[in-house]
Amino acid sequence: MDRFKAPAIITQRKRMKRLDSPKLSCTYETKFSNFVIFIMQRKMGMTRWMFLMELGRRKGFRVESELSDSVTHIVAENNSYLEVLDWLKGQAVGDSSRFELLDISWFTACMEAGRPVDSEMKYRLMEQCQSPPLNTPELETPAFIATKVSPYSCQRKTTLNNYNKKFTDAFEVMAENYEFKENEIFCLEFLRAASLLKSLPFPVTRMKDIQGLPCMGDQVRDIIEEIIEEGESSRVKEVLNDERYKAFKQFTSVFGVGVKTSEKWYRMGLRTVEEVKADKTLKLSKMQKAGFLYYEDLVSCVSKAEADAVSLIVKNTVCTFLPDALVTITGGFRRGKKIGHDIDFLITNPGPREDDELLHKGLLLYCDIIESTFVKEQLPSRKVDAMDNFQKCFAILKLCQPRVDNSTCNTSKKLEIAEVKDWKAIRVDLVITPFEQYAYALLGWTGSRQFGRDLRRYASHERKMILDNHALYDRRKRIFLKAGSEEEIFAHLGLDYVEPWERNA
Repeated sequence: MDRFKAPAIITQRKRMKRLDSPKLSCTYETKFSNFVIFIMQRKMGMTRWMFLMELGRRKGFRVESELSDSVTHIVAENNSYLEVLDWLKGQAVGDSSRFELLDISWFTACMEAGRPVDSEMKYRLMEQCQSPPLNTPELETPAFIATKVSPYSCQRKTTLNNYNKKFTDAFEVMAENYEFKENEIFCLEFLRAASLLKSLPFPVTRMKDIQGLPCMGDQVRDIIEEIIEEGESSRVKEVLNDERYKAFKQFTSVFGVGVKTSEKWYRMGLRTVEEVKADKTLKLSKMQKAGFLYYEDLVSCVSKAEADAVSLIVKNTVCTFLPDALVTITGGFRRGKKIGHDIDFLITNPGPREDDELLHKGLLLYCDIIESTFVKEQLPSRKVDAMDNFQKCFAILKLCQPRVDNSTCNTSKKLEIAEVKDWKAIRVDLVITPFEQYAYALLGWTGSRQFGRDLRRYASHERKMILDNHALYDRRKRIFLKAGSEEEIFAHLGLDYVEPWERNA
């Protein structure tokens, strides 16, 4: 039997041997033997590719790690029909018509249903018409061409002017729910869809508006269609009313509490923050204790005025110890947001690294920090998803200024707090980076999360480079590329520069 081996798979043979062994493949019962699936790794990271294969096998599908004569369905992500055909030619496949060529949304639908779903037209990869038919007024002078929209958010400009908030809010609820369930594949599906809709220069009012757009999987389309027709999504409503989702939403709002801790508390029968506070048997970390102590302050929004006030305090403190140091506010406030939940600062110093320890101690002494945890510097990793290993201080700062009104607080609550204290606890992340890595750290810590994720994915899949918050590594030339600014990093990647306020994907 002839076998067509993808070059990307051959180069990873040794690393995959243990993970993709016959023993692992036989662990799960094959329920649907008539479907033999091959998932193209092109434009897909190794980790995600392995995860999808494992998920398919766990659901009872036969998923092959190599392209062979037995394969019936080929699944691709972010690849057009012509790109898949070109790839098949490279594998010496003469007749591609014997395969069903399908978008990843078909595989996703199968995973959710727990069985094969019909490979309808909406799932099939097909050749697009090169020119629109005549006498079609809508297409004669299109202001927006869906097929030219990039699947990567780093190639799209996304301001805070979101025309499709009713859809993106729904997608973010679904993504958060899947994140709580640690289901990465569905979480990313909704995050990518939300990112794309945020970038559209018009509101979606009909299903035809999303025709030809990438990242529009079956689940996404169903929710869009229901919102257009009914004004809301029954699936989203079900999630919002789900006991587990509501409990996790509360637990993760506490500073220092993540999904793992939330899962533990939920299994113990706890459902609300009040119940956790009342349980004296729980052993809380130092930051979790502070998170509960200043809970009301920390869950309220931080305004731009408060961010500016904290920025002034941090900058004055840093300049006292290191006059040449550079302090930059990052995160959502750098992208132009007016409110946030915390404030991120990037600090760099052109002087010797020994000054960093002095700087950290100075910040703790003079910034009126109530509680903090200091993460000592580790050696950077060259893994694609190794975000950063800088010296970091996650802190709760006491802002001793009159409170700025926030819409999240009711009037009685504000009056009550005003009588008790004239300060507010605010979450602050202080990141100290080496001067030569400042541009990369600034790009990574500015966000948004999806923009950064797609930027790293683009670097890996399209440019054969590895990007993190420390550096950019060219795998072909086997060198690290130096950059003194964000513009230089975009230039290394062959991308048009995207301003910070255009990265709100």
